[in-house]
Formats: sequence, structure tokens, C-alpha cells
Amino acid sequence: MAAPGVEARALFAEGVRAVLGGWAALQLAVAQGFGGPQGPEKAAWLGSALLDFFTQNAELEQEEVEDFLAEVMDNEFDTVVEDGSLQQVSRELLTLFARVQGGDVGGVGAALGALARRGPALATALATARPGGDPETPPGTPPAAPRTPPEPGEHEEEEEAMECGTPPPPSGTPPPPPDGWTVVRGGRRRR
Repeated sequence: MAAPGVEARALFAEGVRAVLGGWAALQLAVAQGFGGPQGPEKAAWLGSALLDFFTQNAELEQEEVEDFLAEVMDNEFDTVVEDGSLQQVSRELLTLFARVQGGDVGGVGAALGALARRGPALATALATARPGGDPETPPGTPPAAPRTPPEPGEHEEEEEAMECGTPPPPSGTPPPPPDGWTVVRGGRRRR
């Protein structure tokens, strides 16, 4: 890294935390428990592992960083990232590292500011991704109480109506067969 090694390392560490904090795939994996109960610790470890990875390897290519991130996401979070974010995160990390190495503190500060502005949008997306999530509900709030259970048979009709977009058939009337065949069910035989 650049001459003031400790300051540059601290600046790059802040950038790594900002990039990882804005990476939706990682944040969703942690929020949904894909990394198990140690998910937040694994995410913090990933930040320090990336810091070591960059400082110990000279002239990293984007594909090498992508492979490292993909391997960690697969091994630690059982997640295969296929949304193109690996390339974006790798590119951001390489850009930050190059700016830190070049001593471009202003460029790193501007990049950190842009990453900080991305944070509220990610928080809203994560809130809505939670089961029963609401962007207006603060994190950690339990989901709303479930409604009363449906009567036997009522639940299937509602699901069927929701899936196909047609109203449920009136009670007692069998639905029309979709293929023209009628199924005849035999009664119980008496002996």
C-alpha cells in the first residue's frame, strides 16, 4: 500500500466495510440466516479476509476477486450469487484499493460518500424482503399476528382463486373439469 501504511490500511478497511455493507446479496444472506447463527460474524470476517487478500496479493485481477467472493459466499453462506453483483463489488473494491494505493484520499472519500447514500435504499429493500416485512417497520419488530385459520377446504379454494385469477366456485357445486373429463369416485362398499 502507499507510504502511510497504517492510515492507508484503515482507509481501505473503511471502504471494504462500506462496499460489503451495500452489497445486497451478502446483506440478504446474513438477514435470512444463510450463514447460520454466525452470519454477522462471517460477514465481519469477510471484511478482514478481503483486507488481507488485497494486501498480500499484488496486481489482483477482477476475476480473482470475483472468484474469492464467490467461494466465500458459497462456502460460508451456501449462496450462489448470479445477479451480476460479484462483478460490481469486485470492481468497486479494486477501484478503492487503487485509489488508496495512489494516495487519492479525496477519491476514496467521494466513493465512500456514494456508498453511504446507497445504504438507506438497501435497508428498505431488506425490510421488505423479511417475511411480513414493511419498510416503515423498524428492524427487529416481530411480524404482524396471523389472521384466523381458514375452515377446512376454504384455504385450498382461496389459493386456487389467487393462482388462476378466477373467483372460487360456489360451495356445493363441483368445479368444471379443465380437460373435459369427469372423475367418478366410488363409494364405500358395504358387506
